[in-house]
Amino acid sequence: MSEFLGQMKRTNYCTEVSEEQIGQEVVVMGWTAKTRNLGSLIFIDLRDRTGILQIKFDENLVDKETFAKAESIRNEDVLAVRGKLCAREGAAKNPRMKTGMVEVVAEELKILADADIPPFVVENNPNASEALRLKYRYLELRTPALQEKIMLRSKVCSIIRNFFADNGFLEIETPFLGRSTPEGARDYLVPSRVHPGEFYALPQSPQLYKQLLMVSGFDKYYQIARCFRDEDLRANRQPEFTQIDMEMSFVDDEEDVMNVAERLIRKVFKETIGVEFEQNIRRMTYKEAMTRFGSDKPDTRFGLEIQDISDLVKDCGFGVFTNAIAAGGSVRLINAKGFSKQPNPILSRKEIDALGEFVKTYKAKGLATITVKEEGVQSSIAKFLSEDTLNAILKRANAEIGDTLMIVADKNETVFASLGALRLKLAEKANLIDQSKYDILWITEFPQFEYSEEEGRLVAVHHPFTMPKVEDLPLIDTDPLAVRAKAYDLVINGQEAGGGSIRIHSKEVQNKMFETLGFTDEKIEKMFGWFVTALNYGTPPHGGLAFGLDRLIMLLSKTDNIKDVIAFPKVQNASDLMTEAPSEVEEKQLRDLSIGITAKN
Repeated sequence: MSEFLGQMKRTNYCTEVSEEQIGQEVVVMGWTAKTRNLGSLIFIDLRDRTGILQIKFDENLVDKETFAKAESIRNEDVLAVRGKLCAREGAAKNPRMKTGMVEVVAEELKILADADIPPFVVENNPNASEALRLKYRYLELRTPALQEKIMLRSKVCSIIRNFFADNGFLEIETPFLGRSTPEGARDYLVPSRVHPGEFYALPQSPQLYKQLLMVSGFDKYYQIARCFRDEDLRANRQPEFTQIDMEMSFVDDEEDVMNVAERLIRKVFKETIGVEFEQNIRRMTYKEAMTRFGSDKPDTRFGLEIQDISDLVKDCGFGVFTNAIAAGGSVRLINAKGFSKQPNPILSRKEIDALGEFVKTYKAKGLATITVKEEGVQSSIAKFLSEDTLNAILKRANAEIGDTLMIVADKNETVFASLGALRLKLAEKANLIDQSKYDILWITEFPQFEYSEEEGRLVAVHHPFTMPKVEDLPLIDTDPLAVRAKAYDLVINGQEAGGGSIRIHSKEVQNKMFETLGFTDEKIEKMFGWFVTALNYGTPPHGGLAFGLDRLIMLLSKTDNIKDVIAFPKVQNASDLMTEAPSEVEEKQLRDLSIGITAKN
């Protein structure tokens, strides 16, 4: 039977004891990590969220009942122990362990709860499938590695709150139950019982509410906000996630918001992992990022930059190249420098050929290659190129013996997507990425619009409330795809850590934005009427940004799995293996909501 604490009160966490306390009475509590029975001596490794402390039960120093209880202890039993903190002696000392020079000599023991044999051993990297670990997530959360990440998350949230409070920001909560605005990702819908046939939507972001707070006069807002998106999951995405959300009034320059965000991110990195960034974080335009790295979130810890050779091959007579250029696309390459150098090439001929199939997954038609060898050039396309053209390509790429040029010809968006992904794949293959390094930069001047083939119209790259560059406003009517947005993303190690923009505060500009997106007056009123009305009552210039808290903790803790930094994550199909959510509900609940299920997929 489980015992109760009674008058016993914890005095210390397990690793908060020190050699200065030797001789003092302490009370510690936690879970049994390991037991060792040596006959007259029993040793127990007691674990709490701070780490492990050794407990010693000496048959000669405790009563028979207490020693018998100690003999019965199994892994993951919950214990409370009172005893004297003593120095370890001789071989018992363990300098590799934080508490390796001390131990508690037990005087009193309470078994607060006994534990069944767990389905896997509670230790870092347990030998169990992810599905089993997530089913028993509360056990996996006892592992030191996960506890460190969850405690890091808590520390980051404290730093964030202190920073914003010190800089005059107000923490204001926005609603979970709002109106569906299906522009972008799918909403999670919540049926209303008191309004049959009508639905709330869980927030994808507090975007419009925080802009309304600017209209309301709360000129500096922040929130650590829960957000929800019903979309397909990837390694760094979850259906519910957390944003560090901020908004400021009386700003019209991107730098005003970016400077605040920089100061916050510097503070977080310095106070958690001791990393300091340069005072002036690099700025790179969207156009430069795409042309050099094929991505709007470039990893610049290594080279392998993309080079444009369209001007060299536009008249070469090779149809694959000339047709792509004539259609408004381009021909670009990456020099995989030294990847084919003999006698130990990084890529075999077979692996190079396989990369052709890889780029096809990014809609490229294929991958042309030119390999420079001692005996000359090896390439299936060399016969289509004049010697002058081939030499010009080699010169532009600074090609040497052992290099392989990898070329894609297609629409620009396809060229960038395929070569950007190929660049990362090559870097991983050659171990070119310094994993100990943090590389940080701002990407600016995003396009305001892009054309959606699926919808047959222009859509907003970010959202319809992003302010265009003032100097580009005349282009909205003549060349909308050339319009640049006052938008900015902070990129760390090739991951988008946060993004934001200056918002539209002008009724005229907002109407022009809606018009360009093809919104009818009826659609505007139905989707955003309540927001647009607010613009009529005095809206200050404003802008903001949101960091992804989950992704930020991933970067700080150097994990590539978002599940590691969330206490209770979902799996790929958005289900919870522990609670078995989502689940069926009772028919009565459906009737109360005026809902009927017609069929299941």
